[in-house]
Amino acid sequence: MFNIVLLEPEIPPNTGNIIRLAANTGSQLHLIEPMGFKLEDKLLRRAGLDYREWAKVCCYPSFQKFIKSFKFNNLYGFSTKAKHNYTKAKFAPGDALLFGPESRGLPDEILGSLDNDKKLRIPMAEESRSLNLSNTVAIAVYEAWRQQAFE
Repeated sequence: MFNIVLLEPEIPPNTGNIIRLAANTGSQLHLIEPMGFKLEDKLLRRAGLDYREWAKVCCYPSFQKFIKSFKFNNLYGFSTKAKHNYTKAKFAPGDALLFGPESRGLPDEILGSLDNDKKLRIPMAEESRSLNLSNTVAIAVYEAWRQQAFE
Protein backbone atom coordinates (compact mmCIF):
# COMPACT_ATOMS: atom_id res chain seq x y z
CA MET A 1 0.00 0.00 0.00
CA PHE A 2 1.55 3.33 1.10
CA ASN A 3 4.56 4.18 3.22
CA ILE A 4 4.23 6.72 6.02
CA VAL A 5 7.61 8.25 6.88
CA LEU A 6 8.04 10.24 10.08
CA LEU A 7 11.27 12.20 10.32
CA GLU A 8 12.35 12.59 13.94
CA PRO A 9 8.88 12.37 15.54
CA GLU A 10 8.72 14.06 18.93
CA ILE A 11 5.33 13.40 20.53
CA PRO A 12 4.49 9.80 21.54
CA PRO A 13 0.68 10.03 21.26
CA ASN A 14 0.95 11.34 17.68
CA THR A 15 3.09 8.39 16.67
CA GLY A 16 0.78 6.02 18.55
CA ASN A 17 -2.18 7.38 16.58
CA ILE A 18 -0.21 6.96 13.35
CA ILE A 19 0.65 3.35 14.25
CA ARG A 20 -3.08 2.74 14.60
CA LEU A 21 -3.71 4.49 11.27
CA ALA A 22 -1.02 2.38 9.56
CA ALA A 23 -2.52 -0.83 10.91
CA ASN A 24 -6.02 0.12 9.75
CA THR A 25 -5.00 1.26 6.26
CA GLY A 26 -2.41 -1.41 5.46
CA SER A 27 0.33 1.22 5.32
CA GLN A 28 3.89 0.66 6.46
CA LEU A 29 5.32 3.10 9.00
CA HIS A 30 8.96 4.21 8.81
CA LEU A 31 10.41 6.06 11.81
CA ILE A 32 13.60 8.04 11.34
CA GLU A 33 15.72 8.75 14.41
CA PRO A 34 16.35 10.55 16.60
CA MET A 35 12.91 10.29 18.13
CA GLY A 36 11.64 12.20 21.16
CA PHE A 37 10.65 8.93 22.85
CA LYS A 38 11.30 5.20 22.93
CA LEU A 39 8.99 2.76 21.15
CA GLU A 40 8.22 1.26 24.56
CA ASP A 41 6.93 4.64 25.82
CA LYS A 42 3.73 4.31 27.87
CA LEU A 43 2.05 7.26 26.06
CA LEU A 44 2.87 5.71 22.69
CA ARG A 45 1.34 2.39 23.72
CA ARG A 46 -1.75 4.09 25.12
CA ALA A 47 -2.42 6.02 21.88
CA GLY A 48 -1.63 3.02 19.67
CA LEU A 49 -3.58 0.65 21.91
CA ASP A 50 -2.86 -2.89 20.78
CA TYR A 51 -2.31 -1.93 17.12
CA ARG A 52 1.49 -2.07 17.34
CA GLU A 53 1.37 -5.82 16.74
CA TRP A 54 -0.75 -5.28 13.60
CA ALA A 55 1.30 -2.44 12.10
CA LYS A 56 4.44 -2.79 10.02
CA VAL A 57 6.96 -0.44 11.65
CA CYS A 58 10.61 0.02 10.62
CA CYS A 59 13.19 2.30 12.24
CA TYR A 60 16.20 3.97 10.62
CA PRO A 61 19.09 5.80 12.27
CA SER A 62 19.01 8.64 9.69
CA PHE A 63 17.14 9.97 6.67
CA GLN A 64 20.08 9.01 4.44
CA LYS A 65 19.91 5.42 5.71
CA PHE A 66 16.18 5.31 4.95
CA ILE A 67 16.74 6.61 1.40
CA LYS A 68 19.52 4.06 0.78
CA SER A 69 17.81 1.04 2.30
CA PHE A 70 14.13 1.34 1.37
CA LYS A 71 12.73 1.25 -2.16
CA PHE A 72 9.68 3.41 -2.82
CA ASN A 73 8.03 4.73 -5.97
CA ASN A 74 7.71 8.45 -5.25
CA LEU A 75 8.65 10.46 -2.19
CA TYR A 76 6.16 13.20 -1.29
CA GLY A 77 7.09 15.72 1.41
CA PHE A 78 4.30 17.44 3.32
CA SER A 79 4.98 20.97 4.50
CA THR A 80 3.23 24.24 5.30
CA LYS A 81 5.92 25.82 3.06
CA ALA A 82 4.82 23.85 -0.01
CA LYS A 83 2.68 25.38 -2.75
CA HIS A 84 1.27 22.24 -4.41
CA ASN A 85 -2.14 21.11 -3.06
CA TYR A 86 -2.04 17.49 -1.88
CA THR A 87 -5.21 16.64 -3.85
CA LYS A 88 -3.41 17.43 -7.13
CA ALA A 89 -0.83 14.67 -6.57
CA LYS A 90 -1.37 11.35 -8.34
CA PHE A 91 -0.54 8.84 -5.62
CA ALA A 92 0.31 5.22 -6.41
CA PRO A 93 0.81 2.17 -4.20
CA GLY A 94 4.38 2.06 -2.95
CA ASP A 95 4.67 5.85 -2.64
CA ALA A 96 6.26 7.29 0.49
CA LEU A 97 4.56 10.16 2.34
CA LEU A 98 7.14 12.10 4.37
CA PHE A 99 6.34 14.26 7.40
CA GLY A 100 8.70 16.31 9.56
CA PRO A 101 8.97 16.72 13.33
CA GLU A 102 6.02 18.35 15.07
CA SER A 103 7.94 21.40 16.29
CA ARG A 104 9.68 22.37 13.05
CA GLY A 105 8.47 20.41 10.02
CA LEU A 106 10.68 19.14 7.23
CA PRO A 107 14.12 20.74 7.03
CA ASP A 108 14.84 23.00 4.04
CA GLU A 109 17.57 20.65 2.75
CA ILE A 110 15.09 17.79 2.43
CA LEU A 111 12.36 19.98 0.93
CA GLY A 112 14.91 21.43 -1.48
CA SER A 113 15.82 17.95 -2.69
CA LEU A 114 12.24 17.24 -3.82
CA ASP A 115 10.67 18.26 -7.12
CA ASN A 116 8.08 21.02 -6.69
CA ASP A 117 5.21 18.65 -7.52
CA LYS A 118 6.40 16.33 -4.74
CA LYS A 119 6.19 19.08 -2.08
CA LEU A 120 2.61 19.00 -0.85
CA ARG A 121 0.51 21.27 1.32
CA ILE A 122 -2.80 20.63 3.06
CA PRO A 123 -4.87 23.84 2.92
CA MET A 124 -5.65 25.67 6.14
CA ALA A 125 -7.19 28.97 7.15
CA GLU A 126 -4.87 31.86 6.27
CA GLU A 127 -3.55 32.67 9.76
CA SER A 128 -3.10 29.04 10.85
CA ARG A 129 0.36 27.68 11.72
CA SER A 130 -0.06 23.95 11.23
CA LEU A 131 -2.28 20.93 11.74
CA ASN A 132 -1.61 18.17 14.25
CA LEU A 133 0.81 15.62 12.79
CA SER A 134 -1.45 12.59 13.19
CA ASN A 135 -4.35 14.48 11.58
CA THR A 136 -2.15 15.54 8.66
CA VAL A 137 -0.95 11.98 8.11
CA ALA A 138 -4.54 10.69 8.20
CA ILE A 139 -5.68 13.26 5.62
CA ALA A 140 -2.79 12.37 3.29
CA VAL A 141 -3.08 8.58 3.63
CA TYR A 142 -6.81 8.59 3.07
CA GLU A 143 -6.48 10.80 -0.02
CA ALA A 144 -3.83 8.47 -1.45
CA TRP A 145 -5.98 5.44 -0.63
CA ARG A 146 -9.13 7.12 -2.03
CA GLN A 147 -7.29 7.57 -5.33
CA GLN A 148 -6.89 3.78 -5.37
CA ALA A 149 -10.67 3.32 -4.78
CA PHE A 150 -9.81 2.05 -1.26
CA GLU A 151 -8.49 -1.23 -2.67
